[in-house]
Amino acid sequence: MLDLEVVPERSLGNEQWEFALGMPLAQAISILQKHCRIIKNVQVLYSEQTPLSHDLILNLTQDGIKLLFDAANQRLKVIEVYDLVKVKLKYCGVHFNSQAIAPTIEQIDQSFGATHPGVYNSAEQLFHLNFRGLSFSFQLDSWNEAPKYEIPHGAMVKRMHIYTGNNLQDTRAPLMPLACFLGNVYAEYVDVLRDGAGPLGLKLRLLTAGSAPGLMADAKVRSVERKIFFGDSCQDVMGALGSPNKVFYKSEDKMKIHSPSPHKQVPSKCNDYFFNYFPLGVDILFDSTTHLVKKFVLHTNFPGHYNFNIYHRCDFRIPLVIKKGGADSQPEDCTLTTYSKWDQIQELLGHPMEKPVVLHRSSSANNTNPFGSTFCFGLQRMIFEVSVPSHCAER
Repeated sequence: MLDLEVVPERSLGNEQWEFALGMPLAQAISILQKHCRIIKNVQVLYSEQTPLSHDLILNLTQDGIKLLFDAANQRLKVIEVYDLVKVKLKYCGVHFNSQAIAPTIEQIDQSFGATHPGVYNSAEQLFHLNFRGLSFSFQLDSWNEAPKYEIPHGAMVKRMHIYTGNNLQDTRAPLMPLACFLGNVYAEYVDVLRDGAGPLGLKLRLLTAGSAPGLMADAKVRSVERKIFFGDSCQDVMGALGSPNKVFYKSEDKMKIHSPSPHKQVPSKCNDYFFNYFPLGVDILFDSTTHLVKKFVLHTNFPGHYNFNIYHRCDFRIPLVIKKGGADSQPEDCTLTTYSKWDQIQELLGHPMEKPVVLHRSSSANNTNPFGSTFCFGLQRMIFEVSVPSHCAER
């Protein structure tokens, strides 16, 4: 049984690990993988048809805990303990829930002190007692009439929530805390630089936990802007973004058969290679001969995609100038984003002239991809990989 410390408006954890509000999804999953012998039977819950309308949930079924991540930014928004029998909880080092201590209203008052009167929800038959960043829900099945302010003696906690602010219903995922940077650099957003002919490169607003020399107490999140372009060298890219997390050499190019080049069947002596920046959600492809940038890959990290959780979500923006009327109409500024659906993209860029390339992914020749195939469409020097619910998986 897990023995965890509750920190209102911040976290739930112990001396070995901590689930902190604002933590990226990938870090939470990394904790679960590292401690898989202790934390077992974890479910990943999400909406396949409307993934942006519902929170992404990691359900720790063995421990009665749910971690709710914001559907858009994929940072931890709410920590819910829905079965207090399966876990021990303490506050400021003192247990208020364990096999020997029942989480009654008297115990909560003793551990957390006074607060505002609770709120009764008749539909759930629960009485919610709220502190800043923390709330307890008490089961009142055995009472015929709901109390106006005071929770009856002996009422037991059914659920507990940790969140940011004063209201659970209005809470949002906070910014990533300093403790979650772990020496990495993250992208706040990525702008695609374009001219009339098409994409030119990327402008990235990067976030890092910086501090003055020798002053760790003064550490804070710092932001910088970097630009990289098609034709930049490896040295240019590393000077702007730092060393990649991984370098991947392409063993074969399965898309080469679709190239109009007459030499497409001639095997290359060298292999093109990617710089993988997992925290940025970006891959950069270099030509094996010139060692210059030839392609950017931006990952949306939607659940249900084959590469889900390998990359952090890249929050990209693609500016467009569209003429929706005739030749005399005024151009309109539009923007495609990580959250644009394929139907919206086609309305702005037009419909592809050719049928899509169907992309099958599997870890080996004899394995199948449980998430199914995706479809790659080419429009205006950009390739959009689209999943079945019409969300863009990569660009």
